[in-house]
Amino acid sequence: MRVGVFSGDAARRGPDELLAQVRSAPGMAGADLCGEVSTARPYVVPAAGPRRFTVAAIDLGIKAMTPHRMAERGIEVHVLPATATIDDIVGTGADGVFFSNGPGDPATADRQVEVLREVLARRIPFFGICFGNQLLGRALGFGTYKLGYGHRGINQPVMDRTTGKVEVTAHNHGFAVDAPLDGPVPTPFGEVEVSHVCLNDDVVEGLRCLDVPAFSVQYHPEAAAGPHDAAYLFDRFADLMAGAGREG
Repeated sequence: MRVGVFSGDAARRGPDELLAQVRSAPGMAGADLCGEVSTARPYVVPAAGPRRFTVAAIDLGIKAMTPHRMAERGIEVHVLPATATIDDIVGTGADGVFFSNGPGDPATADRQVEVLREVLARRIPFFGICFGNQLLGRALGFGTYKLGYGHRGINQPVMDRTTGKVEVTAHNHGFAVDAPLDGPVPTPFGEVEVSHVCLNDDVVEGLRCLDVPAFSVQYHPEAAAGPHDAAYLFDRFADLMAGAGREG
């Protein structure tokens, strides 16, 4: 959905001219934007206290709070550009890989999807948020689609289907993964199930792989100043790396 806010002299041009200007703006479908917002150079966010794990975080539009949430859990985060290769990831000594949120149409992110398939094939623990969730869906063979109006705001009810708990969550996404709610379902990387679902409209809000160490969510557990109902997902990522024997 495109919109324009006009003031001053611009607002006096008349509704037809202003509407034409809004409609001339590029649509989000087909937009390849993550490269425009990604960091140009790698940087490191150190662990707060003793380092338990090292994570390579692919910046597709990452929020500053995300590495901070991981650092709080003893994770040293190497933030890499959106153009990072599997060799770049492995070169950090990563115990886990994270794909961030970001703008644009996930259908355009072929390079990142191929890198993610390498991560899954090597069984490196993976966690994705928002755009990262959509790219995990694509890597597993699911499609993505544009929502009519998107999910916005800090009051979206999402059920964690693994626990039955309903969370109040923060959202800002206009695309979603087209995965069956009835599962688990087979994929090239083993069975996968929808782990989280929006209670307003049954949109897929998370994926969990059952045969490789990978999961993702569509919403924002790093939300600042809140809500914080989903902060446990960073603990789940640390547990995934520990379970893969990566701690130490």
